[in-house]
Amino acid sequence: MYQSELWQPTATLPTLKKRAEIFHQIRTFFYERDVLEVDTPCLSLGSISDPHIEVLTSQTRTLGQDVTYYLQTSPEYAMKRLLAAGAQSIYQLGKVFRAEEIGRRHGIEFTMLEWYRLDFDHWQLMNEIDDLLTLLTGAEVNSERLSYRRAFVRYLNVDPFTASLECLQQLSFDYTEYGLQETDRDTLLELLFATVIEPNIGTDEPCFIHSYPVTQAALARQQQEPDGHMSAARFELYWQGMELANGYYELTDPDEQAQRMAAEMAERAASGRAYRQKDERLISALEQGLPRCAGVALGVDRLLMLLLNHKHIDQVVPFGGAHA
Repeated sequence: MYQSELWQPTATLPTLKKRAEIFHQIRTFFYERDVLEVDTPCLSLGSISDPHIEVLTSQTRTLGQDVTYYLQTSPEYAMKRLLAAGAQSIYQLGKVFRAEEIGRRHGIEFTMLEWYRLDFDHWQLMNEIDDLLTLLTGAEVNSERLSYRRAFVRYLNVDPFTASLECLQQLSFDYTEYGLQETDRDTLLELLFATVIEPNIGTDEPCFIHSYPVTQAALARQQQEPDGHMSAARFELYWQGMELANGYYELTDPDEQAQRMAAEMAERAASGRAYRQKDERLISALEQGLPRCAGVALGVDRLLMLLLNHKHIDQVVPFGGAHA
């Protein structure tokens, strides 16, 4: 038997009305900028290769075969296929799914706003995000822009690109009592970022962290810094203790993308994570030709928490957590 109170919504009706108004504002924002709304499938025969994101699956039988479908963690691959097929700038506002712990800021199912702008780089995309936040907040937003390197120098007094492994191990141990046996640099950098840097950025105005190490490039192209070292042309947006968005100046080279996907799949296998079918259709789309563009995914439910001053994600969705 279900508990009798679990039928009730977790958000108030005034909050749901405000949620609908914000969705309308978002759609109007993109309509006025001639960005086309698209609607891609929630289920796919292929999945992402990212070793740090776990995916929900659905098994069924169709056309005489047992088939595994993957619920989308992001509409990115499908949207890039549309771009390669000739679509202009596009956006999508809809549900995505990730197999992660339910918590104050996390849900298995959540709403994502993702958009791709042709002939934009990541700097121009940051400007557009500020424009959107200005509209939604009703106040001028000029986010701080802080490079990954500068953030580490400011808050940890260490250069993440040149620091020795031993230095990062000791720093991690000093702050977390973990890390002396860790040999992966990115794991140590991510631990230090989450523990020390993240709580200190975006406390007033939002903050873009940009120019990540190339080992954290994901689906972004690389860029050369003034001192000659290479970095990833990507950013993440933080505001009041939450990561809100993740954006890239998109990689368009199919060979480079295939190599990165293969490396990520190998990392998944080496760590004992479950196998999943990679989506070769993304590579085929890149071979056809992905136009120069920048793209970003923004967590709408988290943004609503900030805009409406709520402390739990369940408070901004109709049915959250166990109520779903």
